[in-house]
Amino acid sequence: MDIKREGVARKKRIKYAAYSVLTLALLGSGTYYISKLKPAAPSVEWATIWPGTVKRGPMLRDVKGSGTLLPEDIVWIPAPAESQISKILVDSGDRVKPNTVLMVLTNPDMELAANDLDWQIKKADASLTDTRVQLESKRLDQQSEVAAVESDLKQAQLNKDTDEQLLKMNLKSELEVKLTVAKWENLQEKAEIEKKKLANMTDSINAQIDSQKVQIEQLKAQQQLKKQQLADLTIHAGTEGVLQEMTYQVGQRVHTGDVLAKVAQPWKLKAEIKIPETQAKDVAIGQVAQIDTRNGIIPGHVIRKDPNVVNGTVTVDCRLDGALPPGAVPDLSVDGTVEIERLADVVYVDRPVFGQPNSQVSLFKVYPDQSGADRVTVKFGLASVNAIEVLDGLKVGDQVVLNDMSDHDQNQRIRFTH
Repeated sequence: MDIKREGVARKKRIKYAAYSVLTLALLGSGTYYISKLKPAAPSVEWATIWPGTVKRGPMLRDVKGSGTLLPEDIVWIPAPAESQISKILVDSGDRVKPNTVLMVLTNPDMELAANDLDWQIKKADASLTDTRVQLESKRLDQQSEVAAVESDLKQAQLNKDTDEQLLKMNLKSELEVKLTVAKWENLQEKAEIEKKKLANMTDSINAQIDSQKVQIEQLKAQQQLKKQQLADLTIHAGTEGVLQEMTYQVGQRVHTGDVLAKVAQPWKLKAEIKIPETQAKDVAIGQVAQIDTRNGIIPGHVIRKDPNVVNGTVTVDCRLDGALPPGAVPDLSVDGTVEIERLADVVYVDRPVFGQPNSQVSLFKVYPDQSGADRVTVKFGLASVNAIEVLDGLKVGDQVVLNDMSDHDQNQRIRFTH
């Protein structure tokens, strides 16, 4: 006999409803926690990582640039005048001394002008001789006139004295004596005038002769200048060294100031280094430098800093304090490092790819077990070529990734595969 069970169906519905709510709650909770999980970190080969360890101690601040070796002293030899090359006696690369003749130039107009001055001087000398003879003749005429007047004056003096004596003896009238005295006084005045004319004539003669002498001296000076200009057409090296450039050919015309040749001393070189303008602000004259010729490193020091910025770089000249290695020649490409200062005690790390002084960047800090790395923000201070000061974000002993990790800019962490 079946017994009717009341409330069983209702209990089943309640049980099913409870299971459903619990299942939904578990599913919702699982979904929530899954949504909170971090995305899987991308993997990076450890062999491709350039790690650096944060250290504390002294740090050398330096800057680096590339450039070339150049002679300290270069003699540029210009063309002294419009001319034509008639001879070339040396070639590029030849060793020369100050009196070595490099080439010979010609200028027919200059030679003609020099010859014309020779004839002008000869003509002026002849004119001076003729003038001197004519003036001397006039001076002698005047001198003769003075002598004649003086002779007449002496005669008049004697007549005056005689008549005065006769007047005392009443043998001459007073009127006759006055006439004699008047004639003597007249001749005396005339003699003074003729003497002054002779003196003035002498001064005039000397002035005219001196004037012509000055003209001759001027012509001789012009002649000497022309001769020097002609002599300058024979081009000398002017210094000891090596001829670096000789681009002209025999027969070519050159203009005044055209560079004919360049003579340098290859045993006395300097390094001309191009340093980025952002790093060159702390470079100063006298700072120690190292010049890498790829065949040896030469010590040096800064002797000049160009005040201008060209194409984002500043030119710094360094004098070489050591011996040149084999193969060190002008225009050789070199690298230069200038020491700015030595910091005694700082926290620093090897310089990352994008590490700029006084900047803030994000780096991956490596886990102690090197299984991965988290992104951290690091504040940098002073920098050198290979190291940079750490102001905040890292501590001594931390290890960071220094190479370019721009492919993982969107990731906060990475894991390493070994």
